[in-house]
Amino acid sequence: MFDVLIIGGGVSGMSCAFVLGSAKNKNFVSDKKIGIFTHQKSSSLQDALFNNAYGIPAGKPGSELLSESIIHLSESYPHISQIQNEKVIRIEGESPNFNVITNKNSYQTKAIVIGIGSANTFAIEGLMQYVIPHQKALPEKQRIQLKNSDHKVAEGIYVIGTLAGWRSQLAIASGSGAAVATDILTLWNNGTETHAHDSIR
Repeated sequence: MFDVLIIGGGVSGMSCAFVLGSAKNKNFVSDKKIGIFTHQKSSSLQDALFNNAYGIPAGKPGSELLSESIIHLSESYPHISQIQNEKVIRIEGESPNFNVITNKNSYQTKAIVIGIGSANTFAIEGLMQYVIPHQKALPEKQRIQLKNSDHKVAEGIYVIGTLAGWRSQLAIASGSGAAVATDILTLWNNGTETHAHDSIR
């Protein structure tokens, strides 16, 4: 049983995983089981080139960021399970007992974070009732989002990045994933606000 499963290995999903991973030494996180589906083939970063993203060298291809992020997560936070080459097709159950079904396996988890982009090809059974037109995209792009309140879709279900209704910008997607990670950390900390960051002090 996972405590949280992140669906999507793009910017928002990986950012969520990094923040959760960096909190590993907090006593309320040490026993938590965290996983991420790192399927990246449909990420918009595959064709991106970055010249305007803080902290990223100009001319950096998005495809390199994707592959480097998987290595970074594996090396820095090996306790986070990376589930590769699987596509989520259905979610069953309700909080805190979800069953996440892929094209190959099924996984049990207490909470779910979805960050797989806003294309209108979204087709995860069990979530279709939350699909609405994207509120910040041009209508002709036919983007969708999941209806949510401050990233929360339903009890135990969170959405991040463009699928949460944010615009397609690396910094926005990254911040969205980090925001949900800190919400989850706060929940694990019995409702007392908390976050995780490293320091040279």
